[in-house]
Amino acid sequence: MRMLILVFGLFLMASSAKAHTIIHAGTVITDPRETPLQEQSIIIADGKIERIEAGYLKGDPAHDTVIDLRSATVLPGLIDMHTHILFELSPTSALQRLKMSATDAAMQGALYAKRTLEAGFTTVRDLGDEPEAIYGLRDAIHKGYVAGPRIIAAGNSISGTGGHADVDGYNAEIVHMLTPDTICDGPYDCRRAVRETVKYGADVIKITSTGGVLSDSATGLMQQMKDDEIAEIISTAHSLGRKVAAHAHGADGINAALEAGIDSIEHGSMLDERSITLFKESEAYLVPTLLAGKTVVDKIREQNFLPPAIREKALGLPPIVMENVGKAYKGGVKIAFGTDSGVSTHGTNAQEFLLMRDLGMSNSEMIAAATVNAADLLGMSDRLGTLAPGKAADIIAVSTNPLENIEALLDVGFVMGAGRVAKNTF
Repeated sequence: MRMLILVFGLFLMASSAKAHTIIHAGTVITDPRETPLQEQSIIIADGKIERIEAGYLKGDPAHDTVIDLRSATVLPGLIDMHTHILFELSPTSALQRLKMSATDAAMQGALYAKRTLEAGFTTVRDLGDEPEAIYGLRDAIHKGYVAGPRIIAAGNSISGTGGHADVDGYNAEIVHMLTPDTICDGPYDCRRAVRETVKYGADVIKITSTGGVLSDSATGLMQQMKDDEIAEIISTAHSLGRKVAAHAHGADGINAALEAGIDSIEHGSMLDERSITLFKESEAYLVPTLLAGKTVVDKIREQNFLPPAIREKALGLPPIVMENVGKAYKGGVKIAFGTDSGVSTHGTNAQEFLLMRDLGMSNSEMIAAATVNAADLLGMSDRLGTLAPGKAADIIAVSTNPLENIEALLDVGFVMGAGRVAKNTF
């Protein structure tokens, strides 16, 4: 009887042993600011990194899965802090907005999400998409129903009437029909808009403090939301535990948002010396989205489907952006990686690194912007941004060391998001 009990106990112990995934990594960048490790085993369970050990552990063949990345460089999954995952700019995108339901948009977004994940981006911050569709896609990815990056979603952007996130370019009846509830005027109405956005599922708040390039209206790129509106939005959002990102091109709108306590400035095209001072005083991040400006100009020159109001604002802007963002970088402003994908093609997000390189950023600084800094801006440094015990198993691998050649990130061969392998070409 005792022997039977002992055998049964051993059987229970064996059957309840936790299954692990073990990655054999030739080179490991646990943190781009630190020296890489060589010949390591990354042990993963329940979607998290359990530990990292020197050497190649064999594991238990009965329970564990071993992934051979001994010929690769392994690093944290990349984070894109500015995307529009449901949308992709094209000659038909304006018409699609009228023809597609929220369900259609979510299904198209699932395709774009998969492409983004397979490009090595395991987390994205979506800063403006149809709420029902983006929240549904976010939740479906979290539950494992579809493949895609972790999504931190804003839903609809908050804007003043006629501002960049308002509806334009259609006839009056369609404009009225498409105008979201997040269009607000005056501080108290903008307070309502924030509360309503959070009520329906926003993880982060996006505002448009200035005009925008892709607005089909000749209203420029300077400040559009008033100081009291911006301040009320930020105060209300922070009281509800939400960070705030500001689309801002003109220096006046950038500085107004920074003075009010914004968490990040998106684009920052015409920032000035005052902006740099405010960035450093407030410790806000700049998310430059250099790829977006280049893409719009390329589309104007190659396809020419964008209307005159947009062409006038877009042409000539990229060199101004590069100059001013370069000054911000050299001035010590904190930079987080973001592309505005949706303007550019989903899955080509890593092209942003090549433009960041033109600013003079080192490879380690660029990778940190897309890992460590992005995680900090999200408020998720305890879960994302580096490879360490207890953090999410968001892991990618490339054939050569991106600290030596940043272009390695243009061809990611292995992707794991939250412990699930999404791609492996090694």
